[in-house]
Amino acid sequence: MIKVAVCGALGKMGKEVVAAVEADCETELAASIDVNGGMSLRATNGSAAIHKTIEEAHKAVEIDVLVDFTQPKSIFENAKYCLNNGIKIVIGTTGLSDSEVAELKKLSEEKDTGCFIAPNFTTGALLMMKFAKEAAKYFDNAEIIELHHNRKKDAPSGTAIKTAQLMGAENADFAAGNCAEEELLKGSRGGVAESNIHIHSVRMPGYMASQEVLFGAAGQILSIRHDSVDRKCYMPGVLMAVKHVFKNNDFVYGLENIM
Repeated sequence: MIKVAVCGALGKMGKEVVAAVEADCETELAASIDVNGGMSLRATNGSAAIHKTIEEAHKAVEIDVLVDFTQPKSIFENAKYCLNNGIKIVIGTTGLSDSEVAELKKLSEEKDTGCFIAPNFTTGALLMMKFAKEAAKYFDNAEIIELHHNRKKDAPSGTAIKTAQLMGAENADFAAGNCAEEELLKGSRGGVAESNIHIHSVRMPGYMASQEVLFGAAGQILSIRHDSVDRKCYMPGVLMAVKHVFKNNDFVYGLENIM
Protein backbone atom coordinates (compact mmCIF):
# COMPACT_ATOMS: atom_id res chain seq x y z
CA MET A 1 0.00 0.00 0.00
CA ILE A 2 1.15 3.52 -0.79
CA LYS A 3 1.25 5.63 2.38
CA VAL A 4 -0.20 9.01 1.38
CA ALA A 5 -0.30 12.25 3.36
CA VAL A 6 -2.70 15.01 2.31
CA CYS A 7 -1.67 18.61 2.98
CA GLY A 8 -4.58 21.02 3.02
CA ALA A 9 -6.84 18.24 4.25
CA LEU A 10 -9.53 20.58 5.58
CA GLY A 11 -9.96 22.40 2.27
CA LYS A 12 -12.57 21.46 -0.31
CA MET A 13 -10.05 19.76 -2.58
CA GLY A 14 -8.20 18.27 0.37
CA LYS A 15 -11.31 16.54 1.69
CA GLU A 16 -11.93 15.01 -1.73
CA VAL A 17 -8.33 13.77 -1.91
CA VAL A 18 -8.61 12.24 1.57
CA ALA A 19 -11.77 10.39 0.55
CA ALA A 20 -10.23 9.21 -2.74
CA VAL A 21 -7.07 7.93 -1.03
CA GLU A 22 -9.14 6.04 1.55
CA ALA A 23 -11.35 4.52 -1.14
CA ASP A 24 -8.57 3.31 -3.46
CA CYS A 25 -7.29 -0.24 -2.97
CA GLU A 26 -3.64 0.74 -3.62
CA THR A 27 -3.38 3.69 -1.23
CA GLU A 28 -3.87 4.34 2.46
CA LEU A 29 -4.12 7.63 4.34
CA ALA A 30 -0.96 7.97 6.42
CA ALA A 31 -1.62 11.53 7.61
CA SER A 32 -3.94 14.50 7.22
CA ILE A 33 -2.19 17.87 7.44
CA ASP A 34 -3.72 21.33 7.73
CA VAL A 35 -2.72 24.62 9.35
CA ASN A 36 -6.05 24.41 11.18
CA GLY A 37 -5.03 21.04 12.62
CA GLY A 38 -5.73 19.64 16.03
CA MET A 39 -9.38 18.95 15.33
CA SER A 40 -10.69 15.64 14.03
CA LEU A 41 -12.00 14.80 10.60
CA ARG A 42 -13.77 11.76 11.99
CA ALA A 43 -17.19 13.35 11.68
CA THR A 44 -16.79 13.99 7.97
CA ASN A 45 -14.68 11.22 6.51
CA GLY A 46 -13.55 8.80 9.20
CA SER A 47 -9.95 10.03 9.44
CA ALA A 48 -7.87 10.55 12.56
CA ALA A 49 -6.66 13.84 14.09
CA ILE A 50 -4.91 16.29 11.79
CA HIS A 51 -1.27 17.40 12.01
CA LYS A 52 -0.61 21.13 11.73
CA THR A 53 2.62 20.85 9.70
CA ILE A 54 4.31 18.44 7.30
CA GLU A 55 7.27 18.24 9.68
CA GLU A 56 4.99 17.20 12.56
CA ALA A 57 3.37 14.50 10.44
CA HIS A 58 6.74 13.30 9.13
CA LYS A 59 8.00 12.77 12.69
CA ALA A 60 4.88 10.82 13.61
CA VAL A 61 4.27 8.52 10.63
CA GLU A 62 5.89 7.04 7.54
CA ILE A 63 4.98 8.93 4.35
CA ASP A 64 5.63 7.67 0.82
CA VAL A 65 3.85 10.43 -1.11
CA LEU A 66 2.45 13.79 -0.02
CA VAL A 67 -0.37 15.41 -2.00
CA ASP A 68 -0.48 19.20 -1.64
CA PHE A 69 -3.61 21.26 -2.22
CA THR A 70 -2.85 24.28 -0.05
CA GLN A 71 -2.09 27.91 -0.98
CA PRO A 72 0.35 29.61 -3.40
CA LYS A 73 2.17 31.26 -0.46
CA SER A 74 3.04 27.91 1.16
CA ILE A 75 3.48 25.39 -1.65
CA PHE A 76 7.11 26.21 -2.52
CA GLU A 77 8.38 25.74 1.04
CA ASN A 78 6.21 22.63 1.45
CA ALA A 79 7.70 21.09 -1.68
CA LYS A 80 11.27 21.91 -0.67
CA TYR A 81 10.76 20.30 2.74
CA CYS A 82 9.41 17.13 1.14
CA LEU A 83 12.19 16.80 -1.43
CA ASN A 84 14.90 17.55 1.13
CA ASN A 85 13.50 14.85 3.40
CA GLY A 86 12.92 12.06 0.89
CA ILE A 87 9.15 12.50 0.61
CA LYS A 88 7.76 12.26 -2.90
CA ILE A 89 5.25 14.97 -3.69
CA VAL A 90 2.24 15.55 -5.95
CA ILE A 91 1.44 19.25 -6.31
CA GLY A 92 -2.05 20.39 -7.22
CA THR A 93 -1.61 23.88 -5.78
CA THR A 94 -1.09 26.52 -8.48
CA GLY A 95 0.87 29.74 -8.20
CA LEU A 96 4.46 28.51 -8.52
CA SER A 97 6.65 30.84 -10.59
CA ASP A 98 8.78 29.54 -13.46
CA SER A 99 11.91 30.01 -11.34
CA GLU A 100 10.38 28.06 -8.44
CA VAL A 101 9.38 25.21 -10.77
CA ALA A 102 12.93 25.15 -12.13
CA GLU A 103 14.35 25.04 -8.60
CA LEU A 104 12.05 22.17 -7.63
CA LYS A 105 13.04 20.27 -10.76
CA LYS A 106 16.72 20.70 -9.88
CA LEU A 107 16.12 19.66 -6.26
CA SER A 108 14.08 16.63 -7.34
CA GLU A 109 16.95 15.48 -9.55
CA GLU A 110 19.62 16.19 -6.92
CA LYS A 111 17.73 14.29 -4.22
CA ASP A 112 16.55 11.55 -6.61
CA THR A 113 13.04 12.07 -5.23
CA GLY A 114 9.93 12.19 -7.37
CA CYS A 115 8.05 15.46 -7.85
CA PHE A 116 4.83 15.74 -9.85
CA ILE A 117 3.29 19.11 -10.67
CA ALA A 118 -0.01 19.38 -12.55
CA PRO A 119 -1.81 22.64 -13.39
CA ASN A 120 -4.94 20.52 -13.87
CA PHE A 121 -5.83 16.93 -13.03
CA THR A 122 -8.97 16.51 -15.16
CA THR A 123 -8.86 14.55 -18.40
CA GLY A 124 -11.32 16.97 -20.01
CA ALA A 125 -9.11 19.97 -19.25
CA LEU A 126 -6.09 18.16 -20.68
CA LEU A 127 -8.02 17.45 -23.88
CA MET A 128 -9.08 21.11 -24.00
CA MET A 129 -5.41 22.13 -23.86
CA LYS A 130 -4.45 19.54 -26.46
CA PHE A 131 -7.17 20.75 -28.84
CA ALA A 132 -6.16 24.38 -28.26
CA LYS A 133 -2.55 23.55 -29.12
CA GLU A 134 -3.70 21.92 -32.35
CA ALA A 135 -6.03 24.80 -33.29
CA ALA A 136 -3.20 27.28 -32.64
CA LYS A 137 -1.54 26.08 -35.85
CA TYR A 138 -4.43 27.40 -37.94
CA PHE A 139 -5.47 30.67 -36.26
CA ASP A 140 -3.57 33.92 -35.80
CA ASN A 141 -5.86 35.41 -33.16
CA ALA A 142 -6.75 33.88 -29.79
CA GLU A 143 -7.64 34.80 -26.23
CA ILE A 144 -8.31 32.80 -23.06
CA ILE A 145 -11.05 33.32 -20.49
CA GLU A 146 -10.77 31.37 -17.23
CA LEU A 147 -13.49 31.40 -14.58
CA HIS A 148 -13.14 30.21 -10.98
CA HIS A 149 -14.82 30.54 -7.59
CA ASN A 150 -14.06 33.70 -5.64
CA ARG A 151 -11.93 31.88 -3.05
CA LYS A 152 -9.16 31.20 -5.56
CA LYS A 153 -6.29 33.53 -4.71
CA ASP A 154 -4.01 33.31 -7.74
CA ALA A 155 -4.76 34.65 -11.21
CA PRO A 156 -4.52 33.63 -13.93
CA SER A 157 -4.99 29.93 -13.25
CA GLY A 158 -2.22 27.42 -13.80
CA THR A 159 -4.34 25.82 -16.51
CA ALA A 160 -4.61 29.10 -18.42
CA ILE A 161 -0.87 29.69 -18.18
CA LYS A 162 -0.11 26.15 -19.36
CA THR A 163 -2.60 26.49 -22.24
CA ALA A 164 -0.96 29.72 -23.38
CA GLN A 165 2.46 28.07 -23.27
CA LEU A 166 1.26 25.19 -25.45
CA MET A 167 -0.38 27.57 -27.92
CA GLY A 168 2.65 29.85 -27.97
CA ALA A 169 4.83 26.95 -29.09
CA GLU A 170 2.76 26.81 -32.30
CA ASN A 171 2.43 30.50 -33.17
CA ALA A 172 4.52 33.58 -32.41
CA ASP A 173 1.74 36.19 -32.35
CA PHE A 174 -1.96 35.75 -31.57
CA ALA A 175 -2.78 39.45 -31.88
CA ALA A 176 -2.19 39.66 -35.61
CA GLY A 177 -3.94 42.60 -37.23
CA ASN A 178 -5.08 44.18 -33.97
CA CYS A 179 -5.09 47.97 -33.91
CA ALA A 180 -3.11 50.00 -31.40
CA GLU A 181 -5.04 49.78 -28.12
CA GLU A 182 -5.59 52.14 -25.21
CA GLU A 183 -7.08 50.80 -21.98
CA LEU A 184 -9.44 53.33 -20.46
CA LEU A 185 -9.54 51.09 -17.38
CA LYS A 186 -6.21 49.43 -16.57
CA GLY A 187 -6.41 45.67 -17.04
CA SER A 188 -9.45 45.79 -19.31
CA ARG A 189 -7.69 43.63 -21.88
CA GLY A 190 -6.45 41.13 -19.30
CA GLY A 191 -2.95 39.84 -18.77
CA VAL A 192 -0.70 39.14 -21.75
CA ALA A 193 1.04 35.76 -21.91
CA GLU A 194 3.14 34.01 -24.56
CA SER A 195 2.71 35.14 -28.15
CA ASN A 196 0.46 38.06 -27.16
CA ILE A 197 -2.31 35.81 -25.84
CA HIS A 198 -4.63 37.83 -23.61
CA ILE A 199 -5.85 35.95 -20.52
CA HIS A 200 -8.96 37.16 -18.69
CA SER A 201 -9.62 35.89 -15.15
CA VAL A 202 -13.12 35.83 -13.64
CA ARG A 203 -13.63 35.18 -9.90
CA MET A 204 -17.24 34.69 -8.88
CA PRO A 205 -19.43 32.53 -6.59
CA GLY A 206 -21.17 29.78 -8.51
CA TYR A 207 -18.19 28.76 -10.62
CA MET A 208 -15.81 25.99 -9.69
CA ALA A 209 -13.32 25.86 -12.58
CA SER A 210 -13.97 26.68 -16.23
CA GLN A 211 -11.88 27.76 -19.19
CA GLU A 212 -12.70 28.88 -22.70
CA VAL A 213 -10.17 29.36 -25.47
CA LEU A 214 -11.40 31.61 -28.27
CA PHE A 215 -9.85 31.53 -31.75
CA GLY A 216 -10.83 34.06 -34.39
CA ALA A 217 -10.33 34.49 -38.12
CA ALA A 218 -12.16 36.29 -40.90
CA GLY A 219 -15.77 35.09 -40.81
CA GLN A 220 -15.36 32.47 -38.05
CA ILE A 221 -14.92 31.89 -34.32
CA LEU A 222 -13.77 28.63 -32.74
CA SER A 223 -14.52 28.12 -29.04
CA ILE A 224 -12.97 25.30 -26.99
CA ARG A 225 -14.38 25.13 -23.46
CA HIS A 226 -14.13 22.89 -20.43
CA ASP A 227 -16.17 23.11 -17.22
CA SER A 228 -15.53 21.32 -13.94
CA VAL A 229 -18.73 21.05 -11.94
CA ASP A 230 -17.68 18.63 -9.18
CA ARG A 231 -14.27 18.27 -7.51
CA LYS A 232 -14.50 14.50 -7.86
CA CYS A 233 -13.47 14.95 -11.50
CA TYR A 234 -9.91 15.66 -10.32
CA MET A 235 -9.49 12.51 -8.26
CA PRO A 236 -8.65 9.91 -10.97
CA GLY A 237 -5.82 12.19 -12.14
CA VAL A 238 -4.57 12.78 -8.60
CA LEU A 239 -4.43 9.03 -7.90
CA MET A 240 -2.74 8.43 -11.26
CA ALA A 241 -0.04 10.95 -10.27
CA VAL A 242 0.38 9.41 -6.80
CA LYS A 243 0.91 5.95 -8.25
CA HIS A 244 3.34 7.24 -10.87
CA VAL A 245 5.48 9.20 -8.44
CA PHE A 246 5.52 6.28 -5.98
CA LYS A 247 7.12 4.06 -8.63
CA ASN A 248 9.40 6.69 -10.17
CA ASN A 249 11.90 9.28 -8.99
CA ASP A 250 11.44 11.62 -11.94
CA PHE A 251 10.23 15.21 -12.19
CA VAL A 252 6.97 15.55 -14.12
CA TYR A 253 5.12 18.74 -15.08
CA GLY A 254 1.67 18.01 -16.45
CA LEU A 255 -0.59 14.97 -16.18
CA GLU A 256 -0.55 14.57 -19.97
CA ASN A 257 3.00 13.22 -19.68
CA ILE A 258 1.82 9.99 -18.05
CA MET A 259 -1.53 9.47 -19.78
